[in-house]
Amino acid sequence: MTPEAITNSLKDLFGETVEMPAATSWQVETSTFRLLVLLSEDSSWLRILIPIGDATSAQQFLDKLLEANFDTTLETRYAIHQNVLWGVFQHNFATLSTLDFSAAVARLLALQQRGFSDFFDDLIETRIRQIIKAAKMQRQSVETTLQTLDRFYSEGMMGEMELGRDSREQTLATWRYQLERLWPQVEP
Repeated sequence: MTPEAITNSLKDLFGETVEMPAATSWQVETSTFRLLVLLSEDSSWLRILIPIGDATSAQQFLDKLLEANFDTTLETRYAIHQNVLWGVFQHNFATLSTLDFSAAVARLLALQQRGFSDFFDDLIETRIRQIIKAAKMQRQSVETTLQTLDRFYSEGMMGEMELGRDSREQTLATWRYQLERLWPQVEP
């Protein structure tokens, strides 16, 4: 791959939003993302970066981010630098193909688009499983557990009381769905 090939690939993907602040760096900035492509001074390594979120917000998911680096992110990685969680791709520039470059950009955009949502969903499911386990240890049924949650919402212990009955009903319907879905999977 050559610097000209990077420029052409980026323009094929993003059109005129591609900027070249220096001979060895490219930037694509849109309303939804900012992508940086950096070539090392000796032109031996290429790095593609995309900010995903605040590193402080990522701290609670750090173990999951590291697991994702091991299991699911393929050649892209999560990294923290200057209090930002980044999606990163690094590759030997001499052996990088245009196809691999485009695939890495697509994977980084997917990481950025997902943000923390996958990790947050996993955290929520873990907490729901803990609630189910505690309820089963107390020999409660799904219905009894829902009644307890309803009481917690009506007393303001969970959720916002001022959101109203419709919001509470919608929240309890979501609880019911999750409890019924996960209940058979959890052992006391």
